[in-house]
Amino acid sequence: MIKFSIKIMGGLLATTLLATSCSKQLDRFPINDITAANLYTTEAGYKQVLGKVYASLALTGNSGPAGAGDVARIDEGTSDFIRLLFCLQELSTDEAVVAWNDPGIQDLHNMNWGSSNPILYGLYSRCFYAITISNEFIRESAPDKVASRGIANAAGIKQMGAEARYVRAFAYSVLMDVYGNPGFVDENTPIGAGIRPAQILRPALFNYIESELKAIEADLPAPRANEYGRVDKAGVWALLSRIYLNAQVYTGTAKFTESITYSKRVIDGGYTLLADYRQLMLADNNVGNTEAIWTLNYDGLKSQNWGGTTFLVNASVGGDMDRAVSGLTGWGGLRATKNLPLLFPDFTGAADKRSQFFQQSLEINNIAEFKDGHAVTKYRNRTKAGGFGNDPSRTWADIDFPVFRLAEQHLNYIEAVLRGGSGGDNATALAYANAIRTRAYGNNTGNIGAINLTLDYIIDERSRELYWEGLRRTDLVRFGRFTDATYLWPFKGGIKNGTGVESFRRLYPIPAAELGSNPNIKQNPNY
Repeated sequence: MIKFSIKIMGGLLATTLLATSCSKQLDRFPINDITAANLYTTEAGYKQVLGKVYASLALTGNSGPAGAGDVARIDEGTSDFIRLLFCLQELSTDEAVVAWNDPGIQDLHNMNWGSSNPILYGLYSRCFYAITISNEFIRESAPDKVASRGIANAAGIKQMGAEARYVRAFAYSVLMDVYGNPGFVDENTPIGAGIRPAQILRPALFNYIESELKAIEADLPAPRANEYGRVDKAGVWALLSRIYLNAQVYTGTAKFTESITYSKRVIDGGYTLLADYRQLMLADNNVGNTEAIWTLNYDGLKSQNWGGTTFLVNASVGGDMDRAVSGLTGWGGLRATKNLPLLFPDFTGAADKRSQFFQQSLEINNIAEFKDGHAVTKYRNRTKAGGFGNDPSRTWADIDFPVFRLAEQHLNYIEAVLRGGSGGDNATALAYANAIRTRAYGNNTGNIGAINLTLDYIIDERSRELYWEGLRRTDLVRFGRFTDATYLWPFKGGIKNGTGVESFRRLYPIPAAELGSNPNIKQNPNY
């Protein structure tokens, strides 16, 4: 299991990114004595470095919870991948607001961000840090280098190289979705001062990600056959299903048939929905989790940082809430707009167990007041048996974050069928929908009929099932509801009752720091 080795590796390899953009990341090497000469010599050494590849998306630096951060010019606590992704994917939508006034954070719900927003810079840099680490590993796992080092298990190294290519493809998929047209580097890009990567446009980046995923599929283990926390074939299929579902946004060409094909492969891959939805985001969700496809792993003792699921739990707790319910102390920040709880029959979870809220004022009159807006209790650092997580101070969480889980693949299949994709059918789509509903209600009282299976149903059901998992902005863009005045939520566009905003905000701007350091990069339209 890689749950712990990933955490430990964060302190073993100080491949620290101290640049402001991908154009300056290419001449960075390890700054201590743990280098290729003494790590890339055995299979175990390769596995240690692979831990850092995965940890690039789960840790913020090499000391933790702060110190020797990976990304400069941003507070290390806010440089965590999940924290940044949540801010850009959830705070800009109907699912969340935050009470704080950290630099740039209120711009997101107000939808008036600019290219100098530090959170936009942070996610862009974090993704390129993961890409840089992955590129180095891919170079060092090339067959000729492995052969020259006399390592016996070349096949094992080849698999690890495929895993690094997956992490890189995933990071590029986030850049494609959020920024559209980023800079581009791979293992063949020259390394050194003065190198200025070219910009890649969204359709070409889509093609690259697609080709990479298909190329590595054969080198990865079967579903559920790899160590926990490491990717397998199902991770490839899940990411393909997701990008194909959004292909029309990314490229102008729909690929719903392909989304059906790959979501069905995941569904048939031996996964099952976890029996109790309320156990998906607990401190021991790494144990017996039949639904998780690929996770980013956290441990309250070995991977302390101020992002990840520590952020998702602590930021969700405040006001009059009982801290023991969450298992952590609480920072009093994140709540839901009324649009989210109103999707459920009630707020208590008595019917639909996915309804996990602490009831405060449903209406938000003051975003800075934590008690305005229902709090969300989906992430809890408690075990299934009722115990607390590993950290005795109740500060850092053990909850692993599911980047992909089975329920999303059910919903991808259903939506792609409804949008006209071939290779699926409405009867199967309805069965998948009701499997999710049966899990949510504990019986068939919440099941729907064929007449209810519509796109309007799916966009709401995706929110009920996947809220606060970093997908909402992407979903609203795909459904044409992100910027339009036809769908509003409290304080959308900075207005209490909500307002439409400019359509160009369906895509975030390239960070100003990247533009300033690389003349090859052009800004997205209207920024």
